[in-house]
Amino acid sequence: MSLTPRQFQVLKLIDSFKKNRCYSITLQELAESLGTSKTTVFEHVEGLKEKKLLSANPGRARSLSLTTKAQRLLESQTDANEPDSIPLLGTIAAGVPIEAIENIEHISLQSEFGSNEDTFALKVQGDSMTGDGIFDGDYVVCKKAQTAPNGKIVAVIVDNENATVKRFYREADRIRLQPSNPDYEPIYTQNCTISGIVVGLMRKI
Repeated sequence: MSLTPRQFQVLKLIDSFKKNRCYSITLQELAESLGTSKTTVFEHVEGLKEKKLLSANPGRARSLSLTTKAQRLLESQTDANEPDSIPLLGTIAAGVPIEAIENIEHISLQSEFGSNEDTFALKVQGDSMTGDGIFDGDYVVCKKAQTAPNGKIVAVIVDNENATVKRFYREADRIRLQPSNPDYEPIYTQNCTISGIVVGLMRKI
């Protein structure tokens, strides 16, 4: 299939965004990621629709989706030998020192959190959850879920548009999304969709 490098990049961005965040990217977010105009992105998206590689629901900002044809195309370009784990060499103390024993294993998201089909990660932007040890630039690891018990930290989409990570509380006639930083007010809504429950955290230092 004849695709321009830019069209292929658009496909990869849409696919990566959906896998990492569990919801679809908007045209504006695509434009910002590519460093181009929304009009140019629109032309690329329309071209990919004509080639039966993308579908979308009119009137919905977050509805871009790869077709089966597009998924097969991307899978054919994936390097099967790309490593998905790092060596786990043993245990290290953060208190009283312990004997250093090297025990080479490997650690990956799948080994720690289960199937890749059920697990995804999101990069955190902002400081509303610092009370729970979640800081700007961290990655939260989530298990896909559509419901959650009260008090769980969840990734949610509010009003079909805005994504956030907060503690989830179901009240009598509304949902309360509670930050853990006292500088932020709770979000009250009757329209939110849970994407996943936060089960882990990754941070670069």
